[in-house]
Parts: sequence; structure tokens; C-alpha cells
Amino acid sequence: INRPKAKIHKILMVVGTRPEAIKMAPLYRRLKDCPGMDVSIGLTGQHREMVRQVFDLFAIKPAFDLDLMQPNQGLVELTNRVLSGMTEVLKDFAPQLVLVHGDTTTTFAAALAAFYLKIPIGHVEAGLRTGDMSQPFPEEMNRVVATRLAELHFAATEWAADNLRREGVPEGRIHITGNTGIDAARGEIVAFLDKAWDRENGGWGKSKLVDGRRSAGSSTASARRASSASASSCSAAA
Repeated sequence: INRPKAKIHKILMVVGTRPEAIKMAPLYRRLKDCPGMDVSIGLTGQHREMVRQVFDLFAIKPAFDLDLMQPNQGLVELTNRVLSGMTEVLKDFAPQLVLVHGDTTTTFAAALAAFYLKIPIGHVEAGLRTGDMSQPFPEEMNRVVATRLAELHFAATEWAADNLRREGVPEGRIHITGNTGIDAARGEIVAFLDKAWDRENGGWGKSKLVDGRRSAGSSTASARRASSASASSCSAAA
């Protein structure tokens, strides 16, 4: 694998689902502000319309859209299409670093494509574990394999970092960053809710906010570290 150089100037971020898009959006915008940084973000289409909604909210224009979903498509077919599609995208963009997020099929297959092409991988929200490959399925496998493929591991909490250490990830490759989903909530999502509030009648009108997460992603430690991820992103890329 070509390990990250002292300076990284060209980064490609890959998302497939709405949660990935929400959590990667503030990081993308922060990296775009870094002097001399060439950053692109695109989607595989795993949650195409929902990701587009998030990109619209954050005023992000994707560099590519693989639009891979098909009727009655299973995990094998989706994985194959993401792997094949991302291989061509990576050859075209030739990034110095690929950033993936979490534990989706997009995460797994995009990381695998980058690994095959010897492009270093950064894994955002690394280190979540249940210790049971069947719970959640296939997410536990996706994130475990992503750890094996990644060069840089961005953990939201000390607990997640400890999981990585126990698996033998070198300390120098682990960066505790906080949960970028909280950065998103404090930015555009708060602004959106502010606009949705009906000040005249003192209610939400037709707008509703629902927050649902797996327990592994809801640690209070993530909240305490909020905003540190995007704030330190330029220095982490150096």
C-alpha cells in the first residue's frame, strides 16, 4: 500500500447512505476550506434520493453519482456494482487518500476498491464494535474489514479507539475526532429547524424531527467531543 505522504493534497470522499452523507458533509466543507486542498465527494447511490436531499441542504455538488441501486438487488449484487463502479472512479480521480465512513456496503466495497488500487484509506467513525459478526449484519463485518484495509482511523470516542488498539492498530494511526454528526446538527440542521419553527403559532407546523441511532453510535462521549473532528481536519491531513 502507498502510505499517506507528509502532505495530502487530493482527497476523494465516498458516501452511499443518508447517515454517511450527514456525517461526512461538515468534514467535506471543512476540508474544502483548507489551503491547497483538492477535495471531492460523490455517491454510490445506495440511498440516492435521500443523499441528494442532504447534499442540497449542505449546498454540496457531488463529483460523481454511480446510481447503482436496482430493483430487488441483494448484497452480493450491490457489493459487486459498488466495487466495479468505484474502481473506475478511483482510476479517473487518482486521489492520494480515500475517505469512507462507518459500516455500510459502500464503505466496505469502496475501501476494497481503493485497497486493490493501492490508494491509502481513511476510515471515519472507526472502531465501533459489537464483537458479533451477525449483529448488526452485515455492518459489523463491513467495519471490521474497513479497519484492516485503512491506514488512518478516525474514532469518535475513546471507547472506539480502544477497540482499534485491542485489534493491533498502531497508536499513531488512530485519531480521536468526535462525532461529525454532531457538527452537522450544530450547523445546517439547526439552521433548517430554525426556519421550520412557526414563531407566530409557537410550534413546528408540518415539520417533525426524529433521531434514531444504534446504541454503539450514541455515546455521550461523542457529544462531549463535538466539533473537534472538522476543526482539526486540516492538520490531520497534513
